[in-house]
Amino acid sequence: MGRGDLSDEQGAVLEPMWPVAMRGRTAVGRRKLIDGIRWRVRTGAPWRDSPSEYGPWQKVYGLFRRWQRDGT
Repeated sequence: MGRGDLSDEQGAVLEPMWPVAMRGRTAVGRRKLIDGIRWRVRTGAPWRDSPSEYGPWQKVYGLFRRWQRDGT
């Protein structure tokens, strides 16, 4: 777990508020993507420089843009 990543307790509190996962993504997988979004917003680094521990940068960015477009 990185310095700014959600803890298990924080993830459990926030999970019911997240939009329904599509394509069978697990809560743990979704949380890693959210941690990736939070890392990018906190650091201001380019999406392509996101650490691989958060998954492929395209998936992290895709979730961010989908939520940005629908107002989540």
